[in-house]
Amino acid sequence: MGSGNAIVGQSGGPTSVINATLAGVIDGAAASGSIDRLYGMPFGVEGFMAGGVVNLSAQSAATVQGLRNTPGSALGSSRHKLQDADLEPIRAGLEKHDIHTLFMIGGNDTMDTMHRIEAYCRDRGYALHGVGIPKTVDNDLFGTDHTPGYGSAARYVAMSVMQAGMLARDMKRVDQFVVFQSVGRDAGWLPAAAALAKRAEDDAPHLIYVPERAFDRERFIEDVKNCRKRYGWCSIVVGEGVMDAEGKPVTGSDTTDKFANVEFGAMGGVSVGMVLHQIVTDATDWRGEFQVTESLQMCAADRASKTDVDEAYLAGHRAVELADDGATGVMVTLERVNGAAYDCTTGTVALEVVAARTKPMDDRYINEAGNFVTDAFLDYVRPLVGELPEYVRLQP
Repeated sequence: MGSGNAIVGQSGGPTSVINATLAGVIDGAAASGSIDRLYGMPFGVEGFMAGGVVNLSAQSAATVQGLRNTPGSALGSSRHKLQDADLEPIRAGLEKHDIHTLFMIGGNDTMDTMHRIEAYCRDRGYALHGVGIPKTVDNDLFGTDHTPGYGSAARYVAMSVMQAGMLARDMKRVDQFVVFQSVGRDAGWLPAAAALAKRAEDDAPHLIYVPERAFDRERFIEDVKNCRKRYGWCSIVVGEGVMDAEGKPVTGSDTTDKFANVEFGAMGGVSVGMVLHQIVTDATDWRGEFQVTESLQMCAADRASKTDVDEAYLAGHRAVELADDGATGVMVTLERVNGAAYDCTTGTVALEVVAARTKPMDDRYINEAGNFVTDAFLDYVRPLVGELPEYVRLQP
């Protein structure tokens, strides 16, 4: 790779560990023999096109170290959908700052943005190396075993369902059911992680519904009634993107974002957790609660997984090493090493492949009834989340 400056930015929602990835990039650039200066994009390509850059090479060692455990997104973010008309201003901005290496932290849409910028510059003879760094709590990026951000969000979900389940169990004479909704537009990796909360048969969660399986209203009602009969209450976990057999959102939402993705959050109106709560209430006349945590899963640094923090930093640092070696048009991947104990290394996958596909949960991770996960999934997710608290019950 030739000499020059580098720049890093992100798009989309943050994670609890995205700043650890940024720290990895900063430290990697400082150790690089090819990068003269590392810039940051405040608010992604949208901010960059407005002329915004920050000198990350000038950050103190204490600040960079502190990023590893700081929530939010230190660089800010954007959901700007890249237009063809944006490409030349971006190329001109890169040339203005003598930037020949681009790092972007994000998901599918971010990798598509990077791929288009890198290809545009190449076609016009501007030397630019582009290396993507994975990020999403949804864990649905193709080509990587898991994504930085997922382990911590999964830990947040598991602990929330565990603790809320204890509350609901003890209050079952008042509220007979509770619905917990997690984020996850296209895949059920995050709601599925709630299963880690279950230690005993009657522990929460009792039912888990993911986007990979069509939602059947009548079967759902039957599932809930059976749980109530067996345990005296029912804990339900649902992913925000659950669809019916016709492929329509259970929420009935038809609002889409700039990338044509259905909005399931505040912009989408009624949440699926509220819908399921209403279905149970209408069918049974029971009293219950629903819990929609939205972006809290993306910023709970107090519940971050140590494995996730370490791997997020690793991914950022490795991206710089790849660029130093001349790699371009690729995204860093996390690859599980087979062995008795959990271990992880890195690899690469082409940006164009990541941008074009998502990674749903494997069928072997979902039970036959489509309302819970299997032991194989628990084996997959447990090392990413880490040990959960141990709680006790009064003895009978």
